Amino acid sequence: MEGKPGDDDLDLFDSAVLLDEALRQEGFDDGYKDGLISGKEEGKEVGLKTGFQVGEELGFYRGCVDVWNSLLHIDPEAFSSRIRKNVQRLEDLLEKYPLLDPENEDVQEVMEAIRLKFRIITATMGVKLDYEGYPKSSAAGMEDV
Repeated sequence: MEGKPGDDDLDLFDSAVLLDEALRQEGFDDGYKDGLISGKEEGKEVGLKTGFQVGEELGFYRGCVDVWNSLLHIDPEAFSSRIRKNVQRLEDLLEKYPLLDPENEDVQEVMEAIRLKFRIITATMGVKLDYEGYPKSSAAGMEDV
């Protein structure tokens, strides 16, 4: 049995297409594996940085609440009842923050409530106190370490 004229040409093109497809798939598979590895590494770095920043901000608010509570322990009438209630609410919000559950959907809402409550307290006290993050001059020096 003889094939039709041009069958060899089709086989040649078929094998070229199959080779091209196999090489494309191999490249895709290699890229996917490399992407998984580098994605996990980058995700870990971003997670550590973000977690540190959130912890630092929460620590700032916790420190303020601790100072205010210490002052109230020494002099219970140091602040108005409105400020005392707001300090207690801020403390409750800080304890409500899901530190051990970072995938909790309420994380952003709780953080925004903490920030708002802090601004309310400082405005009521007439104090200009803001969380400004890690000092930039110190942060630049820490990158070299």
